[in-house]
Amino acid sequence: MPRRALVGLARHSLFLGLAVYLPASYRPGMSAVFYDTHAHLDYPDFAAELPEIVQRAATAGIERLVTIGTDLESSRKAIALAERFPAVYAVVGWHPNDALAAPDDIRPELHELAKHPKVVAIGETGLDYYRLPSANCGSIAEDEVLKKKQAEIFKQQLQVADEAGLNVVIHTRGDCFEQTLEIMQPFTPKVRGVFHCFVNEPAYMQRVLAMNSIVSFTGILTFKNAQTVRDTLAATPMGSFMLETDSPFLAPVPYRGKRCEPAYVKEISEAAAQVKNCSLEELSAATCKTAKTFFCRLN
Repeated sequence: MPRRALVGLARHSLFLGLAVYLPASYRPGMSAVFYDTHAHLDYPDFAAELPEIVQRAATAGIERLVTIGTDLESSRKAIALAERFPAVYAVVGWHPNDALAAPDDIRPELHELAKHPKVVAIGETGLDYYRLPSANCGSIAEDEVLKKKQAEIFKQQLQVADEAGLNVVIHTRGDCFEQTLEIMQPFTPKVRGVFHCFVNEPAYMQRVLAMNSIVSFTGILTFKNAQTVRDTLAATPMGSFMLETDSPFLAPVPYRGKRCEPAYVKEISEAAAQVKNCSLEELSAATCKTAKTFFCRLN
């Protein structure tokens, strides 16, 4: 582990309340690389400096970037970015927050997008009950309309994933975990999901793993008030989780509150290695293997 990485570990230990250690497996000259398995590189936040964003990630040892679609237009942009940058891969789908804008049937167009060789999964899809209309002067009836449409396009994307031989990137926020599992159940174990930006307790993680799915952790892992997330990571077996930034959101300490970018997987990995009590090299091997297995076209 290079001296710079050790300094980084020391810095992050102040935020996590953990002691810095030198893993028994450490040997001078060893290096670790990681993947950012969930970013939104098509967002306007990155438009002015995309080549620099990708280069900074490479410099930080982040070798693969997976950019996520949130509707058909965004998914096309994700594919365009994957064609432009060799290190970038695409996920195509429709986000639940935009469900009401979705056509009645997104499957035909999604099927076509999924044929691209650098499309590695379907999504970001799932359910989101966090910002229902009733929380903003809307009605319960409007809530039900939104929930129904979210469920419909979620099922459609699971069908596309099943037929295309791809897995799905799952978004679940608010009181909808049970409903998310219920909708996924008929498609398992053939279709696997990664429950991205996972913040639930270990018991929820165990239920995800029981469905042959996995979880993924963001920069929240480095936040002082995120002990539950660290506890869940500690309980998650190696080979059952990935790392992500969810850029441009959720920048890790010491960048919290600023725009996030894929290079910051470096800080997330340092925190994760402390929580898992393993070397960065061991974490790299496990998380990169998990990503290559989950995203079957990631090479």
